[in-house]
Amino acid sequence: MNPIYTTIELIRILDTEGETYLRGERLSLLSTAPTGHAVVDYFLKSDGIQKYTAYQDFKATIHAYQRQHQVSGLVWRELVVRGQSLHYPEVDPRLVTLPADVLILQLHKPRILDYWQRVTASMDLYLASDRGTHYLPLEPAAVGAMADKAQWAQLQAWERAEFLEVVLQLGWGAPEAAAHWRNRPEAGSDYIHGVRPGQRPIC
Repeated sequence: MNPIYTTIELIRILDTEGETYLRGERLSLLSTAPTGHAVVDYFLKSDGIQKYTAYQDFKATIHAYQRQHQVSGLVWRELVVRGQSLHYPEVDPRLVTLPADVLILQLHKPRILDYWQRVTASMDLYLASDRGTHYLPLEPAAVGAMADKAQWAQLQAWERAEFLEVVLQLGWGAPEAAAHWRNRPEAGSDYIHGVRPGQRPIC
C-alpha cells in the first residue's frame, strides 16, 4: 500500500510542478483555443493558455487527492507582532480545506481575535471595500460585530521599523473560495487593516 502524502508534501509537489508548467515542460493539449476575449487573447498566447490550464488541471488532481485521502489543507504558522507571538492554523492558498479543517479554524477564531485586539490596540482601523481598492475608516466596536458574524478568521502582518500593518480576514464559506470577491455571497471575506496612527493601508 502506498503511503499517503502529507500536507507539506503536497505543497512541495505543487511548487515543483508549478515551476515545470511555467517553463512549458508540461502543456495542456486540450486548451489551445482562444478564450474569445480579445484583450486576454492578445496578451496570453496559446502556449500561455496551455501552461495555465495544465497547471490548473494538476491542482484539481491534487485537490481530489486531498479529499479522497482526507489530507488537510491547513499549515501551522507562528506570527510575531510587536513582540507578541501566536501559533495558529492557516489555509494554504494552493490547497482546499476539508470540513475538519473548517472546524479547526472555527475553534481558533477566538484566539486569533484576542491576539488581533492586543496587537492593534491604539492603531487606526480600515475596512477594505470595492474589491480591495479603497479603505474606509472603521471603529473598533464595528470589528466586534463583524467578527460575530464570521465563521473563521485569518491573520497577516507586515512589520518594519517605520511601518506596521496587521490584516484580519473575517471569512465565511469555503476558505479557498472566500478570498475571491466573485464568490460572494456563498463565500467571502471582510478584510480589516490595522495601521499605526496617521498611516494608511498599503498591503
